[in-house]
Amino acid sequence: MTDPLRYRIRPKDPAAHLYEVSLTVTAPDPAGQIFAMPAWIPGSYMIRDYAKHVVAIRAESDGLAVDLRKLDKSRWQAAPVERALTIVAEIYAYDPSVRGAHLDLTHAYFNGTCVFLAPEGQEALSCDVEIVAPDEPVGKDWRVATSMRRKDAAEYGFGTYEAEDYAELIDHPVEIAQLTIGEFEVDGIPHAIAIRGRTRVDIARVCHDLQRLCERHIRLLGVPDGFDRYLFLLHAPVHGYGGLEHRWSSSLVCSRDNLPSRQDSDVSDGYRTFLGLASHEYFHLWNVKRMKPAVFTPYDLGAESHTGLLWVFEGITSYYDDLALVRSGLIPVESYLELVGRTITRVLRGSGRFRQSVEESSFDAWTKFYKQDANASNAIVSYYAKGSLIALALDLKIRSETDSQSSLDEVMRECWRRWGESGEGMPEDGLEAVCAEVTGLDLADFFDAAVRGTGELPLRKLLLRFGVDYKLRPAVSRDDKGGKPSSKDPAPWLGASLVEKHGKSVFAVVPNGGPAELAGVAPDDIAVALDRIALTAANCDQRLKTYREGDKLELLVFRGDELLSTKIKLGKAPETTCYLQLDKDADATKLGLQAAWLQAE
Repeated sequence: MTDPLRYRIRPKDPAAHLYEVSLTVTAPDPAGQIFAMPAWIPGSYMIRDYAKHVVAIRAESDGLAVDLRKLDKSRWQAAPVERALTIVAEIYAYDPSVRGAHLDLTHAYFNGTCVFLAPEGQEALSCDVEIVAPDEPVGKDWRVATSMRRKDAAEYGFGTYEAEDYAELIDHPVEIAQLTIGEFEVDGIPHAIAIRGRTRVDIARVCHDLQRLCERHIRLLGVPDGFDRYLFLLHAPVHGYGGLEHRWSSSLVCSRDNLPSRQDSDVSDGYRTFLGLASHEYFHLWNVKRMKPAVFTPYDLGAESHTGLLWVFEGITSYYDDLALVRSGLIPVESYLELVGRTITRVLRGSGRFRQSVEESSFDAWTKFYKQDANASNAIVSYYAKGSLIALALDLKIRSETDSQSSLDEVMRECWRRWGESGEGMPEDGLEAVCAEVTGLDLADFFDAAVRGTGELPLRKLLLRFGVDYKLRPAVSRDDKGGKPSSKDPAPWLGASLVEKHGKSVFAVVPNGGPAELAGVAPDDIAVALDRIALTAANCDQRLKTYREGDKLELLVFRGDELLSTKIKLGKAPETTCYLQLDKDADATKLGLQAAWLQAE
């Protein structure tokens, strides 16, 4: 029996944000063992070059130093040895995101991609991981939260954990801190949530609601093989939002103000945001963590892996995350329609949807979506947001044309049956082929237009068949996210958005063809004055309300250290803000389709 890979990680110097990580290989490659650090983390499609955080590295065998040669930006090769080989690295950890590693005097957090080197050729070996407590007095009240299986560690304690292989090892993020922990079961499977942050959260309510939400998802696609535990890791700072999926857990960041306290009874906008985030990452248990594009089976963590299917794995997930909230009864239909209206608004406000298809957006995620610049809204489309709308349109089209005898639910079940546990991965035309087989419909034109094309989706027409009215209006303020009607009159259109940046009001988004661009305004210009009166992000909405469409005004901006003067002609605010309403006059056919869609079992 081959000995497992033995990893050891300890917070060596929390004040300096340094981990010490070691790996012992019992039978190293006789030609000289190569060690590699991943360049990216699954679920976040950008090269991050985690090896750049290695500040010191050495190798030894039987207590003697072994020569270690760096081969490229992320690989090292040790000189040949006949006995067990240990490599020891110091790793700087000050990335607070769900994709990184972070260490300070308040907590320790890491993803395996950031700290664990892979021994090339031996990645299939099982792994033991010793998680060591920091030197006291730091961390005396810390607990360990991870979905890794315990070997000799106590529950939520320091000690040794184990993983089946390197791929599993790096799929278990670890949070070590003073934690608020809640536990619950879903279909007899243990689930937990571990929260870091100063909160007054009603943990019992959160567990109750997450239980209903997780049950809803399991009802759709079933229990995956080997799925016997799940952990939500939540960091709850004053501000923040984000998440990253894993096979037995997820890492979430959400504002502490979004979490309910014991005196709360309603689902606030903030709590709805948290539930939607948790729902999104949980659905990834099936859609991308087990069923994934063929190019990801297995992952090549040293280079980009291009696929046109990210809209399937993120967009469809983004459709089901909010849909599960209404299907599980956590929010009413009107609240769900508000969320859909907000998503439509986000897509409509970017002219990049006319330039880039979601298939192209998926393929170019590595260099465009994850590396957005000031022109992003004019050049690209989100495969998350538009992908979710394509999923909505596809679901409604299938349901309406089969009288609810088929649906996207059925398509996803068949996709899961074929590619969920097989390890083969979905081919690039996989979803489209299954749609045709399951529904019996000719959907080629739909996929050409919606996925490979850049035209508008037929959502107004489709939603009407389900008793939902699709309405558009102009935005009434910079904080207007859409989703709701408004009786306020819109101000004239400046054709740009202003944000506060380093104490200055900066032009952030400048849409193509808008008044600001036509006047020569560029991203990162600093607003100075409009019509000889100070213009700021805070007063912009109120200032514009004092003018009318067509007014020509002097605009002063700083570009670098130069003051520029230009004339701007205010335009008519575009109707890119969407809200959806239930049709009170919907007939029985529409109401039946609506119920089958929103209350599906």
